[in-house]
Amino acid sequence: MIGERSEVSIRRIDWGLTLDRYGIFLVFLAICVILSFLSPAFLTVRNALNVFRQVSITGIIGVGMTFVILTGGIDLSVGSLLALAGVLAAGLQIPHGAGPFLMVVLPIVVVTCLGMLVGFIISKFKVPPFVATLGMMSAARGMTLIYTDGYPISGLSRSFRVLGSGMVGPVPVPIIIYVFVVVVGAIVLSQTKFGRYVYAIGGNEEAVRLSGIPTSRYKMIIYGISAFTAALSGVILAARLSSGQPTAGEGYELDVIAAVVIGGTSLQGGRGSVFGTFIGALLIGVLTNGFNLMNISPFYQQFVKGVIIVAAVIMEQMRSKQKN
Repeated sequence: MIGERSEVSIRRIDWGLTLDRYGIFLVFLAICVILSFLSPAFLTVRNALNVFRQVSITGIIGVGMTFVILTGGIDLSVGSLLALAGVLAAGLQIPHGAGPFLMVVLPIVVVTCLGMLVGFIISKFKVPPFVATLGMMSAARGMTLIYTDGYPISGLSRSFRVLGSGMVGPVPVPIIIYVFVVVVGAIVLSQTKFGRYVYAIGGNEEAVRLSGIPTSRYKMIIYGISAFTAALSGVILAARLSSGQPTAGEGYELDVIAAVVIGGTSLQGGRGSVFGTFIGALLIGVLTNGFNLMNISPFYQQFVKGVIIVAAVIMEQMRSKQKN
């Protein structure tokens, strides 16, 4: 009897671990199956590539946001930084005539430095991440509008546009970049000392600091990573649109945070994964795509997205209480 009870207990624990680790993936698969029955056009290679292309921009930013939220922080500036990187890239070519290499590298370096500045302010002056990144969100958007005078910078070269609309065989370039960023982010978090420190800072920053680890330096790097992914997405979006749009990225921070939270990363820090964010971004993209195929109003899409976010947070809180 005792042996049977132990076996049942072990099975229950295994089921709990399975749902904890792969629950969001199972939900994603279930939604895909349902949408494939509701819309014949959903389960096609063309539509799958379309979904991947649509989520690649916010998905790339989501990788950087995962690092930030794992430390218990938040970054509201990513949408504005995306726009700033895009107009800087466009402005380097028109009217200065810069080539694609400089158009990609320079905006990413500038925006990454701005992200590290935010990390410095947060760690050195103990400014709450919400406030510091909210300030950068406003400042970066202001810089974008000042630089462009509120007008798009259009007419970018074909060699630069390859980054946003080019193809490698049947696969769009943004998808390849997205997958590469996800793989690198996952390896860094799971296989490196830096990744272990990210989780540790989110779990107990004071204990990490007292153990001799320079948490301020790591926070600067982490917010720099978030800004880097925003800048990369901004350059890709500018290449796709063939223009730098000063209003690009408005509201993106909410979609990115939604993908990270839905993917299982705790807003309290110390728990989550890049793979979860990857699935979270795809889940949002699949729902949006499915609703569009079924001609459902965007108003309902916003409502459903909000319900899913709240449900994901509630589930995370319940898991945390069970572990405690």
